[in-house]
Amino acid sequence: MGYYRRMSALVGLAAIACGASSCNVLIPDTGATDPARFVQETSPVFYQPPGVDPARVRAIPDQPVPQTRELYKTQFHQTYGLPVSNPVHAALYGELRDRDFTLPAIPVSRVDPQYLRGEVEYQTAEKPGTIVVDTRTKHLYLVEGGGKAMRYGVGLGRDGYAWSGRGTIRWKQKWPRWTPPSEMVSRDPDVRSFSAENGGMNPGLGNPLGARALYIFKDGRDTLYRIHGTPDWQSIGKATSSGCVRMFNQDVIDLFDRVPAGAPIVVM
Repeated sequence: MGYYRRMSALVGLAAIACGASSCNVLIPDTGATDPARFVQETSPVFYQPPGVDPARVRAIPDQPVPQTRELYKTQFHQTYGLPVSNPVHAALYGELRDRDFTLPAIPVSRVDPQYLRGEVEYQTAEKPGTIVVDTRTKHLYLVEGGGKAMRYGVGLGRDGYAWSGRGTIRWKQKWPRWTPPSEMVSRDPDVRSFSAENGGMNPGLGNPLGARALYIFKDGRDTLYRIHGTPDWQSIGKATSSGCVRMFNQDVIDLFDRVPAGAPIVVM
């Protein structure tokens, strides 16, 4: 009875206040906290067709999941969510700390995939361990045998500044100094300060020889041509250098570690 007396009092006060001020008064819904009302308003309601006895309806048996397909082993990378770039290439050409220098990552998404490092089928009469430079396709192959080779993209010399033939890798150098030959100095006086007489250019990220250099000799004499790294990654796949075989720094480090001094080389 106390509950209804309080409700009547509230309604009366609301009516008086509304008549006195001509306003709209919202009466609080005190039943919102009533447990019995809560159960009534939230209990589920199930649809039952008229004339159907629920006790006589036959239950549908569970259907077994077919085992003929591997439903839970979907190769999502083949259907959707394909990575923008190959994660293997991203690992090969990521930022690399080497000695006192940190080589920046190569933006592989901007490189023609044929110039990225990878093992390929390669039929040749050259023996394993031979370096073959194909100047037509701008690839360097390290013959592995068994019809396989490790292939790298390279940049090559412009017409008139290229070398071809057979030779050997007489010696190798990590982070070499660059000493342009006298012929280059005579063509481009701006490099005179780096001539052999002036001690050459110090090793570093801006050095044209990059992180490694492999020196090509023929008949015991220096050809003045090198396989070397380059900070100019955009030159790979092009004919822009002064005759040397240039590679991504990450690639020339990989080649350097695979090739011993004295390895044969064929540039064709």
